[in-house]
Amino acid sequence: MDINVLWMFPALLTLIFLGIPVAFSMMLTTLAFGWMRFGDILFLQMAQKVDEVATNYVLGAIPLFIFMGAVLEKAGIAEKLFDSIYMWTRRLPGGLAIAALIMCTVFAAASGVVGATETLVGMLAIPAMLKRRYANSLVAGTICGGGSLGTVIPPSIPVIILAPIAALPVGDLLAAILLPGLMMSAMFILYITGVATLRPEVAPRDLEPDDKTFAEKLRISAVALLPTAFLILTVLGTLFGGLATPTEAAACGSAGVVLLALFYGRFSLKLLFEASLKTVSLTAMILAIVLAGSMFSGVFFASGGMSATTGLIDRLGLEPWSVMAVILGITFIMGFAMDLISIVLIMMTISMPILRTYGIDPLWFSTVFLVTLQTSYLTPPMAPSIFYLRSIAPDSMTLKQMYVGVIPFIICQIIVLALILTFPGLATWLPGVFY
Repeated sequence: MDINVLWMFPALLTLIFLGIPVAFSMMLTTLAFGWMRFGDILFLQMAQKVDEVATNYVLGAIPLFIFMGAVLEKAGIAEKLFDSIYMWTRRLPGGLAIAALIMCTVFAAASGVVGATETLVGMLAIPAMLKRRYANSLVAGTICGGGSLGTVIPPSIPVIILAPIAALPVGDLLAAILLPGLMMSAMFILYITGVATLRPEVAPRDLEPDDKTFAEKLRISAVALLPTAFLILTVLGTLFGGLATPTEAAACGSAGVVLLALFYGRFSLKLLFEASLKTVSLTAMILAIVLAGSMFSGVFFASGGMSATTGLIDRLGLEPWSVMAVILGITFIMGFAMDLISIVLIMMTISMPILRTYGIDPLWFSTVFLVTLQTSYLTPPMAPSIFYLRSIAPDSMTLKQMYVGVIPFIICQIIVLALILTFPGLATWLPGVFY
C-alpha cells in the first residue's frame, strides 16, 4: 500500500488556494505524482483519458443543455416568463419574491447551470423588488437560494457528470433528486410567505389595481408559459419515461428552444451566434475540469490510492455513518473554494467505492451529496452563490445583508437534508415509480 499517494489531495488543494485554475491544478498534480510513479507511460494513460472523455456519449448532453439556457436568456423569453408568473403571485404576501423563486425553479429545469439561473433571474427580479421597497436581505436570500436550485432541479449538469462516476443511470439520479429539489423550492416559498405575512415591511404588497381580466391573464400565461413548460416537460418526460437518453433529450430540447425563439419572433443569426459562443465557452471550461478530474482519479487509483484510503479508514476504526459524515463534511468545506463539478469529480471518485463496501445505497448517497453541495454553495463566508449576486447587485446591497439574507434559506436546505437522511425513500421512491 503506497500511502504517499494520499499526498495528492493536499498538493491539489495547495495549488487551488494559490490561485491556479482547478483544471490546471489537477493536471499539474497528476503530472507530478504520475511521473514519479509511472514515468513515460503516464502520457499513454493521459491520452487514454482524453479519448474516454471525448467519446463519452452522456457528456454530450452538457453543451446541449447549456445551449438551451443560453437561447432562453438571449431571446428574452425569460423576461416574458417572469412577467406572466408575477401576474398571478402579485397579490400574495411577498408575491414578487415568490415569482422570482418560481422563475428560478423553471429556469433551473431549462438550463441545468447554476450561475446562469441566478444571474438571469437576479437581473430581472432585483430591480423590481428594490423598486417595491423589499428588504435587501430578503432580495439577496431569494436570488441566492433560488439560483442554487440549479444543482438539484433536473436536468442538472452536476448530476450528468456524477451519474457515471457512481455507476448509476442518469435517469435514475435525475428522478431521485427531483423530489428533494421541489421540496426545497416549496420550503423557500413557504418561508417567503411566512416572513412577508409576519413582517409586511420587508415585502410590501402590490396595491396597484389589477386592470387585467381573468381571460386576459389566461391568454398571457398561455403565450408565455405553455410553450416553455411543454419544452421542459418534453425533455424531462422523455428522460424519466425511458424514451430517450440524456443526450437525445437534450438534443430535443435544443431544437425545441430554437423553435421557441422563432415562435416569439426573437430568433436571429446574431442570437444563434451569441448563444453558440456562450455554449462553447462554458462547455470548454466544464469539460476541461472533467478531463483533468479523470486524469487525477486515474493516477490516484493506479497508484493504489483506494487501498491506501480504505487502509487508513480501517486503522481509524470508523463506522459507516462516521465515514459518510466525514465525506459530507469535506464536501461542504470544499464547496467554499471549488466549483461544483470539480468537487463531484474528486469526492465521488474516491467516495463511491468506499461506501459500496459498507453497503450504502449509491443512489441515496448521491442525492444526499448533491443537497450537501448545494447547501455549501449558499453558505457564508465563501459562498459562490453570493459572489454571483455581488456581480449583479446594486451598491446599496451590502455583503452583510447578503449573509443575513441567505441564513433562512440555508436552514430550509438543512431541513430537507435531514429529511432525506431520516427518510431515504424521499430519494429512492420516485426512481422506483418511473422505472
